[in-house]
Amino acid sequence: MKKIELLAPAGDQESLIAAVQNGADAIYLGGTLFSARAYAKNFDDAQLQWAVSYAHLYGVKIYVTMNTLYKDSEMDALISYLKKLYDYQVDALIIQDIGLFDLVRSLFPDFEIHMSTQASIMNSYGVHYFEKCGASRVVLARENTIEEIQRICRQTDIEIEVFVHGAMCVCYSGQCLMSSMIGKRSGNRGQCAQPCRLQYQLLKDGKTLPERYPFLLSPKDMMTIEHIDSLIEACVSSLKIEGRMKRPEYVASVTRAYRQAIDAYYQKKKLISNPIFKICKPCLIVIILQDIYNMM
Repeated sequence: MKKIELLAPAGDQESLIAAVQNGADAIYLGGTLFSARAYAKNFDDAQLQWAVSYAHLYGVKIYVTMNTLYKDSEMDALISYLKKLYDYQVDALIIQDIGLFDLVRSLFPDFEIHMSTQASIMNSYGVHYFEKCGASRVVLARENTIEEIQRICRQTDIEIEVFVHGAMCVCYSGQCLMSSMIGKRSGNRGQCAQPCRLQYQLLKDGKTLPERYPFLLSPKDMMTIEHIDSLIEACVSSLKIEGRMKRPEYVASVTRAYRQAIDAYYQKKKLISNPIFKICKPCLIVIILQDIYNMM
């Protein structure tokens, strides 16, 4: 059985180093153009070349996000950027737009394509469609249950990637228009202002209800470290950590925690054999960071 991939985020060079050195099998990152995290530091051309060289030195793959939507006026710049990524020997592109998908397949037929979670693919019919089109992998929407993931994996031959840790969108993956309506910043253009993370008041019959839960629209973050065995046994190909806007310390600690959990499964060890997993979920990251500090 092929060992499952651990896919970590990198918003800058420090985070990429942190991910590689803490056990990531692959890194996803964005360039300065066409990325769904336009306000991360991201990687310019020189940094992208460095990132690919550094990661490949350790046997780690680099996937570049191009998961926004595009206008006709941007196509020349888009094609020029694609050629650069192809020449840099990037391992795969993460794409939402089906027009871009067709363009890549036409111009660079051997360029590996992963369909982004922004494409909101939630069922086996969507997976089969992109499988026939030539996609190598589908990143399922974050709303899928473990039972749905298992069923989809059984019905396809292409790779299935799922998010296992980090922020959840208030809406179906890639379909929220709240930021563009309130702040004129489109999430589908990489500019989401995350208005769902703000505090709101709840009105009923014209009266404001007590602010017991002020973050009314903000979902709790995802954490599946206790369910790694179920995901591996479902034949998922890649476990993805969210967090291209997060600090290198966060990337390091979470990547290492999931690396240990994955390795424990394959070594047939109990996850609780490591003391960092015996704690309550909200405390996990703090304890791991302390552990890293004590080892320095």
